[in-house]
Amino acid sequence: MDTYDAAGSSEHPLLGRLIKLGLFLLVQGVAVMLIGSIALLVSFASAWSATTEQAGLLQPGDARSGTLLLKQEDGYAEAIRLGIDVDITVSGPTLRARVTQVFRNPTRDWVEATYVYPLATGGAVDTLKMVVGDRVIVGDIKERQQARVIYEEARRTGRKAALTEQERPNIFTNSVANIGPGETVLVQIEYQEPVHQSGNEYSLRLPLVVGPRYNPAPIVQSVDFRRDGSGWGATNSDPVPDRDRISPPVLDPAKNAPVNPTSITVRLKAGFALGEVKSHHHRVKIENPDSTTRIVTLADGAVPADRDFELTWKPAAEKAPSVGLFREHVGDADYLLAFVTPPSAEQATQKPLPREVVFVIDNSGSMGGTSMEQAKASLLYALGRLQPNDRFNVIRFDDTMDVLFSTSVPADPPHLGEALGFVNGLQARGGTEMVPAMRAALTDRLGDTNMVRQVVFLTDGAIGNEQQLFETITAMRGRSRVFMVGIGSAPNTHLMTRAAELGRGAFTHIGSVEQVEERMRSLFAKLENPAVTGLTAKFSEAKADVTPAIIPDVYRDEPLVLAARLDKLAGSLEIKGRVGDRPWSLTLPLQGAAEGKGLSKLWARRKIGDAEVARTMRELTPEDADKAILALALDHQIVTRFTSLVAVDKTPSRPEGEPLKLSELPINLPAGWDFAKVFGERPHAPAQLRERRADARDQPAARRPTPAAPDAIRLPKTATPAGLKMIAGLILIVLALILFVFNRRRPLLTDAA
Repeated sequence: MDTYDAAGSSEHPLLGRLIKLGLFLLVQGVAVMLIGSIALLVSFASAWSATTEQAGLLQPGDARSGTLLLKQEDGYAEAIRLGIDVDITVSGPTLRARVTQVFRNPTRDWVEATYVYPLATGGAVDTLKMVVGDRVIVGDIKERQQARVIYEEARRTGRKAALTEQERPNIFTNSVANIGPGETVLVQIEYQEPVHQSGNEYSLRLPLVVGPRYNPAPIVQSVDFRRDGSGWGATNSDPVPDRDRISPPVLDPAKNAPVNPTSITVRLKAGFALGEVKSHHHRVKIENPDSTTRIVTLADGAVPADRDFELTWKPAAEKAPSVGLFREHVGDADYLLAFVTPPSAEQATQKPLPREVVFVIDNSGSMGGTSMEQAKASLLYALGRLQPNDRFNVIRFDDTMDVLFSTSVPADPPHLGEALGFVNGLQARGGTEMVPAMRAALTDRLGDTNMVRQVVFLTDGAIGNEQQLFETITAMRGRSRVFMVGIGSAPNTHLMTRAAELGRGAFTHIGSVEQVEERMRSLFAKLENPAVTGLTAKFSEAKADVTPAIIPDVYRDEPLVLAARLDKLAGSLEIKGRVGDRPWSLTLPLQGAAEGKGLSKLWARRKIGDAEVARTMRELTPEDADKAILALALDHQIVTRFTSLVAVDKTPSRPEGEPLKLSELPINLPAGWDFAKVFGERPHAPAQLRERRADARDQPAARRPTPAAPDAIRLPKTATPAGLKMIAGLILIVLALILFVFNRRRPLLTDAA
C-alpha cells in the first residue's frame, strides 16, 4: 500500500508539482490583487490631492468660448489654453507650412504644457521657434535622447524651453516648460510637403486631430513546465510600447465645448491658370489676386480642431499637365523632383482579367456615427460594381471577426444579395483588431493565377500597432494587391499610405457620405484597369541617388513621383514601362526643369521612408536601417523618430523653489465619432483636470503618468492577471486532491477484489 506526505510522495512527483504550482499561482494572484488595490488607493489619493490645490477661481458662467475649467472645492479654475494658426504656401508641386501653437497660462501656477498633434505623413519637419515676448529662440536638431536631456535640464533650472518629438510619422508632441502665470508662449514649427495629384486634381490635406488609437494589450506567454519540476516562467511582448505617447486625453463633446481653436490660411500659387478651388469639410473664403493665385481662409474664423482640412484645385484647362520637372541646388548637389502621369491604360488592347476582390470593413467602436455610414455606403457601392465573372468575399472585424463565405464566391445575384444583407446589418462596437482581419484577407485559398487578386480595406486606421500590420502585409501579400480606403474625418494617413505601398496598391480618403460615389468610382477605375508596370528611371549623364529605389506600379490617373540627388544637372531622364500590353517611354531634358523649393528635404524624407520599408521587408537589418535614418536626419536637419528639435531660453524665468505643474492638453474627439462607441458607456466623470507637480519628476516623459482632462477618457489599462492566476491555482489544487483520493482508494479496491 502506497503512503503519502502532505505534499505528495516522491513516488508520485506529479501530485507534488501540481500542489506546488497551484499554491504558487494562488498566492501570486492574491498578491497581485492586493498590490493593485493599494495602487488604486494611492492613485485616488494623489488625484484628490491634486484637485484641491489652490488656483484662481471663477464660475462656469464667467468662462469664455473654448475655455477649459478645473473643478475646485470653491469653484472652477481656468486651465492652460491653446490656440493654433496654420499658414500654408503652395508653390507649384510643393508646399511650406508654418504651424503656430499659442500657449496661454491664465492660472497662478508655473506650468509645463504638452500637446500631441498630427502632421502630414509625407512632411519633413525642419524648423522650431519659440517666441517669448520680443525674444525669438530658434531650435536645433539633436539626437532624440540628447534633445530630451537638454530640455529636462532647462525645465529643471527654470528656463523656458520647447521640444518637438516625432511619435509616428504623422504624430508629434510639443512640450513647453516654465510658462509663468499670465504668460503667453508661441511655438512655431515648419515643414515641407509635396502636393498630391490624382488625374486632373491637385490637393493638400492638413490633419488637425489625432483620433484615439486602439492599442492591443501586451501579449503574456506563461506557464512553463520544466523537466525538473521547478515551476513556470513568463514573457511579455508589447505591440505598442509607446502607447502612453500616442494616447492624449480626449474630451467628450457632449460635456465640453471644443478646445484648441484653429485658424488656417492657404496661399495657393499653382503655377498654372486655376479652375475650381474647393474645401471639402470647412467653409472658406477665396480671394483671386490673379489667374494662378488664390488666398483661402476659413469663413468662420477659428474653428475647433476636430477634423482634417482638405483643399483641392483643378487647372482652368480641361487637362492637367502630364509632366512636371523641378530642381533645387543645395550645397554641392542638385535635387530633382519629377511628376509624370503615364497615358491611360485604357488605350491598351488587352482584355481585363477576371478579379477576386476581398472586401474588409472595420466596424469597431471608432467607426461609430457617420464613419460607419460612409464605410457601409462605400462597400455597398463597391459590391454593385462587381462583374459577373468576378469572385468576392466580405470580412468584418472589431475585436472579433466574421468571414462571410468560407472562400470567395461568384458575384451572382444570390451571393450579392446575401452580402448586401450582411453589410446593412453591421453596427459599430468593440476594439480594432486589424491584424487578424488582414491575415484572413491575404490568405489566398483559390490560388488561381488567372484572376487578379485585390483586397479593399475600409477603415479609419485608428490603431497603435501599425508596424504589426505592415509586417503582416509584407509576409503574406503574395499575389494580392492591397487598396486602402480611409474613412471618416481624421483617418490615420500614415497607416493608409504605408499599407498601400507595401501591398502594391493605392489608397483614397472618404471624409463624408457625399464623397462616397466620386471617390469609390475613382478607386474602381484603378481596380478595373491594368497598372503601368515595369517602370524604370535612368539618367544619361548624372550620377543619381533615386527614391524610390524600386519604382512601384502606378494606377490610372496616378503620377509617378521620383526624387533624386544628382552630382550635376546635365543630360536627361528616361522613364520606361509598360502600359497594359504595350511598351511606353518618355525622355525629359534636365535643363528644362523649373526652380523648386524644399526639394532636398523632400528627397531626404522619402529616403527615410525607403529605409523604414526596407527594414519592414527585412532588406535591411534594423541596425543598418536605423543608422541610415539617423544620418539622413542629421545631414538634412529634419525630425524623425531618432531626432528632435529643441529650443532653450538662456535666462531662467521660474524663481528657484517655485513648483512646476505638468498639464497635458486634451484633444477633441474627431467630428462624427461616437464617444460612447469608442470608450464605452460610463457614468458621468468628475469635471476636473488632474494635474500633478512636475518638479518632483525625474523620469523621462515616455514613462510619466498622464493627467486626464475634464470628462476625458483613456482606454482602460487596469486589468491584471490576478483572477486568472487564482482560478488556475485552485484548479490545480483540486486536481491534485482528486488524484490523491483516487490513489488512496485504488489499493482499497484492489484489496477488496
